[in-house]
Order: sequence, then C-alpha cells, then structure tokens
Amino acid sequence: MIDHGSSFILLAILFGFIMAWGVGANDVANAMATSVGSRALTLKQAVVIAAIFEAAGSLFAGGQVADTLRSKIIDLSVFAHTPELVIYGMLAALLAAGTWLLLASYLGWPVSTTHSIVGAIIGFAVLNVGFNTVKWSFVVNIVLSWIITPLISAVFAFLLFKSIQIYILENEMPQQRAVYLLPIYIFVMVMVLSLVTLIKGLRHLGWHHNVAFAIVIATFVSLLLALASFVVIGWIQRSYKPISNYPYEQVERTFGLFMVFTAAAMAFAHGSNDVANAIGPLAAVVSIVNSGGDVSLQGPMPSWILYLGSAGIVLGLAMYGYKVIATIGKNITEMTPSRGFSAQFATAGTVVLASGTGLPVSTTQTLVGAVLGVGIARGIAALNLNVVRNILLSWVVTLPAGSFLAAFYFFIIRRIFEFGMIT
Repeated sequence: MIDHGSSFILLAILFGFIMAWGVGANDVANAMATSVGSRALTLKQAVVIAAIFEAAGSLFAGGQVADTLRSKIIDLSVFAHTPELVIYGMLAALLAAGTWLLLASYLGWPVSTTHSIVGAIIGFAVLNVGFNTVKWSFVVNIVLSWIITPLISAVFAFLLFKSIQIYILENEMPQQRAVYLLPIYIFVMVMVLSLVTLIKGLRHLGWHHNVAFAIVIATFVSLLLALASFVVIGWIQRSYKPISNYPYEQVERTFGLFMVFTAAAMAFAHGSNDVANAIGPLAAVVSIVNSGGDVSLQGPMPSWILYLGSAGIVLGLAMYGYKVIATIGKNITEMTPSRGFSAQFATAGTVVLASGTGLPVSTTQTLVGAVLGVGIARGIAALNLNVVRNILLSWVVTLPAGSFLAAFYFFIIRRIFEFGMIT
C-alpha cells in the first residue's frame, strides 16, 4: 500500500474509465437504440439526453448497486492479510471487462456489461483462492435476475403495448384517446422513478426520507409532469397537420415526442444500475488504498467516482454507440414510436426497481426482453429470430470471456508489481 498506493489508484481510474467507455459504447447504445431506431430521436439528440440523465441516474441512484459489486460478490475477508491481491483482481476485472466491451462494440454485438464485470470478478477470485471465496448464494440471485428481469420486462412491454393497441391505436378516435391516456402512462413512469430514487437512491449521498414523505413528493412530481404532458399533447393535436394518409401518423408523432420522456427514463435507469459495472471495482481499489489495506470496504461512495463513470459512459456512446444501436433498434423487430415507447417504458421501470434492491441486472437483457415483448404483441412473425439467436449466443460467451481475460490480466499485473517494474 505504501509503495504502490498512487499507482494503484491511477491505474484503477484509467481502467475504470476504459470500462465506463465500453459501457457507453455498448450498453447505453442499447438503452438509446429504440429511440433512434424508431426515428423518434437522432443520434445526436440521444447523446445529449444520455449525457444528462445517465449522469443523474448514476449520481442519485447508482450507489446501491456499486456497493454490491465492490463488496458482496466475493468473500473479501479471506484477503485480510493480502489486500494487494484484491487490488490486482479489481484492476484485472476492470481491464478484462473493458477489453471485451471494446471488442464487442467494434463487432456490433450487444453484450451484457454486467455479465462481463461479474464474470471477471469471479474469475480472479477462483484463480487465487478457489471456489469457496465466491458468495455463490448471492451470485445465484444475480444470475436469476438475469433470467427473471427480461421475462418481467417482456411481460410488462407486452401488456403495455397491447393496452396502447386496444385503447388507442385500434380505437375509432385514436388522437383523442392519446390525449387522455398518454398522461396516465407518464404519471406511472415518473412515479416509479421518483419513488425508487427518493427511497433508495439518495441514501449514499446522506439524504434520508421516510416513505410517506417520498410518496408525497413523487406524487406531486408525477402529477405535475402528467399535467404538462396533457397540455403538450393537446397542443400537438391542434397544430400538427398530417402529411400522408396514414391513419395513425398524428398518434405516432405524439408517441415520438414522448419518447423523449422514456429515453430520459431509460438513461436514468441505466445510469442507476450499470454505472456500477465501471465504478464498483474502482471504488474497491480506492477504499483499500486509502484505508491502508482494510478490505472491509465500508463507507460512502465518493462522488468523484460517480462523476468519472458518468463521463466515460457518455463519451463511449458519443464515439462508438452507433454500431450497437443498429442491432437493437432496427434488426430485432420493426420499431415505431409507440412500440419504442412501450419497450423503453418497460425496461426503465424494471431496471430502476432492480437497482433499488441492489441487484446488478443486465440492461441489455432487460431491453431485449422488452423489445421481444413488443414484437410478440404483434405476432411471432414480427421478430427476426436469427438476430435474437445471435444475441443470445453473445450473452453465453460473455461471462466466460470476462473470467478468462481477468485471470490473464491478473497474472500480468501481479508479476509487474511484485517484480518491481512499477514504483
């Protein structure tokens, strides 16, 4: 700790930023894909929304999951007398996951960053101590969440889009129905985001509220935005003149505008959960170094780490996100604003609720589940099953790839430091 503390922290910052860049290029691209694929937003507009709300999600609701990744997956007490091994392992995990994400983004594969980093952490732990150091009961819960959350988001998106089909699109007066029903959808979405943020997300910043107070504030904010959406929809209906004979053009345009809400919610949800993939191991390294080797990892998450993760995520999306956006936003099923609205709404709600429990779910899998749910609502023929198969195969490869790369990088990093090549 005395000889290499500064080097450990500098490398953790570098590798954490690389990891965050990969999260932006791959996972945030997934989060914005339905908006861009449905042409509700341009790529530049998606980047701006992501920059604002990814940062907000990571800062206000990201600490809970980050604590899971830095301290709950492996039993760190076995490293009490060798804290440098934890540091080597966390550095290797960040670099391994970052490398895999860079490769996957280059190839346009929408892989799970959560799989990457969790697999990498497990890989270093098993390599050094054995299987007993991993908290397998907690890992099982995480793995189950990777299965359950896509199913939940698929069901949520299916029901949501079905309700839009039945009560708006297939109604005799779809424009008038949209005026009254869309604000209800907005109210529910804002309510979920607000409650989880107020009750769970702000604790790591030292802000504590009781549940009753949180409900009052969340209800007020949700009503305010629902009322604003009612006014905006009415203005759209009065001012917009259709340019084709497509009967739902005006309704789809309304959904397109309100995908700004769902894109913001999706970015907030993603920031609240997946920023932890980049900053959890970074926070572990900083905590161990600053404490002189204490691996208990107790204490609040430093805000600068959340800011670093947010900056890397936004930069990755802006520079390289367009490749993965094409896969999710266009190739699974044809996207329209109403379908994209349903998929993003379902994904945001599922991910934020999972973040409140501290589970690092896969945003990629959750979004793909939601997109599949929307496609199934239109009939199984609406899905490109070849693309779905390729995505599933990339998920299977990701976890072992992260583990293998982490073991490889751990060996190199340990050799470098123990042979004095870095001072």
